[in-house]
Amino acid sequence: MNSAAATAARPPPAPGLTATASDRVAMAALVVVALLLLTFLAAPLAAIALQALEDNQGRFVGLANFVSYAKTPALLTSLWNSLWVSALVTVLTVPAAFVSAYALTRSRMPGKALFRGITLIPLLAPSLLSAISLIYWFGNQGALKSWLTALGIDEIYGAPGIVVAEMFAVFPHALMILVTALTAADARLYEAADSMGTGAVRKFLTVTLPGAKYGLISASLVVFTLVITDFGIPKVIGGNFNVLATDVFKLVIGQQDFQRGAVVALLLLAPAVLTFAVDHLVQRKQTAMLTARAVPYRPQRDPVFDALMGGWCALVAFLMLAMLGMAVFASFASFWPYNLAPSLRHYQMGLFDAEFGEGFVNSLVMSGGTALFGTALVFVGAYLLEKTQAPRALRGSVRLLAMLPMAVPGLVLGLGYIFFFNAPDNPLNTMYKTMALLTLCTIVHFYTTGHLTAVTALKALDAEFESVSASLKVPQWVTFWRVTLPICTPALVDIARYFFINAMTTISAVVFLYSPETKVASIAILNLDEAGEMGAAAACAVMIAAASSVATLLFWALARIVEKRTQAWKT
Repeated sequence: MNSAAATAARPPPAPGLTATASDRVAMAALVVVALLLLTFLAAPLAAIALQALEDNQGRFVGLANFVSYAKTPALLTSLWNSLWVSALVTVLTVPAAFVSAYALTRSRMPGKALFRGITLIPLLAPSLLSAISLIYWFGNQGALKSWLTALGIDEIYGAPGIVVAEMFAVFPHALMILVTALTAADARLYEAADSMGTGAVRKFLTVTLPGAKYGLISASLVVFTLVITDFGIPKVIGGNFNVLATDVFKLVIGQQDFQRGAVVALLLLAPAVLTFAVDHLVQRKQTAMLTARAVPYRPQRDPVFDALMGGWCALVAFLMLAMLGMAVFASFASFWPYNLAPSLRHYQMGLFDAEFGEGFVNSLVMSGGTALFGTALVFVGAYLLEKTQAPRALRGSVRLLAMLPMAVPGLVLGLGYIFFFNAPDNPLNTMYKTMALLTLCTIVHFYTTGHLTAVTALKALDAEFESVSASLKVPQWVTFWRVTLPICTPALVDIARYFFINAMTTISAVVFLYSPETKVASIAILNLDEAGEMGAAAACAVMIAAASSVATLLFWALARIVEKRTQAWKT
């Protein structure tokens, strides 16, 4: 019975092809996707593992490099620094994001759309923009340096700066997860609690928190992973406070110690893999919060509560705008802090003297290529998995490879590209330091989120579309072109926007792979910071944020056009 049902549920082969030929076409296409993921994801990771087990002469030494690392106090200190800083940022950020998400979903305060839009600003800029702003606020010549002294803090450089900057950078990631978790609420639970005379605090502890616990766990894991793998913020404001991400960079680029660099990379990969595994287990245990009989929760108006929530969101928005505003102000200041008259000096320095203009063009090219080719690869791969037939082993392998990038930090992936593509005996060696390799690395780095988005859109389409098309003798590719693709177009726009924005702001994934001809904008900012040109670095970060904002508006307009032309069936 189960076998017959499974056979009936499988999409029929396209007319004009036998079942075997149709399966072979799908399998061949899926094999191509698998080979691409193996080449540009699995092989670089394997190269890191191999490098960690060899000495500098290429001889196998087993765990000797790990033992040597364990005997190096400075590197162990970096490991401890990464762990406690990431844990502290998680403890501080997740509750703050939860309050904001609670205000956006469970209150009737005015200006929700405005507040949510402001809190998402960090997504449009490189993470190091918050570090640059903090230096202007609280650095040695910062506008509010005296505040640190009053709090008993000597300087912002080091752990304090990393913690605060990371909180701003990862806050929107936690907020989006928690808003989604709190949105899925059944009003009947709250009505039952009210009918039993349950107080507000107990109702929060027994209904709201249990319903959002999986969102809280996921947000905590995401924040911890983002912080421990981030490179830009520790590089700019970390000072002498070493963490794993900066150690990898120093070992590989500064000391050319590839073996220890590989060891640190594997250590950096371990927390990400662990959090990914825990999140996967949590998702498996998660139960549906909304059933077919659920009633959407609508918050009641409460002037005092709404005012408190509005005040909290206003404070968060103020801090976000203060962070962005300081970067903008400093980018126009003639000579901080002695001459604050506005000028375009830093923009001219960044665009021409520091060759940021060339890097900015490269970033646009890389982002455009990532959005175009990444969206195509992601959607084709998801379609082949969901709507065609292929051997179970092949499908399982591709699914695993598609989910793996979520657990691989960009810094680790970039280091793997060095070991794999820079190998002299690798036929793909000619790709090293080319724009094509930077684009492919960025696609792989952000592949999982796009894949999940495409799979979600495709799962919403009933398999009956393919069955009806086959009964009408319509080829499968025609059904794909006329039905599947138009219905899924809004999701494609979302995937392309996600790829483009992240490619504009990424640092860690490409920091090892660029050449003078392929240097991208975010790397140019790091170079300006190392040269002490903080004003020019701020100007360049602001330009990236402005470009990302414009791109977001263009994608929004494209989404509206696409919705009108392809989603008329909804009305």
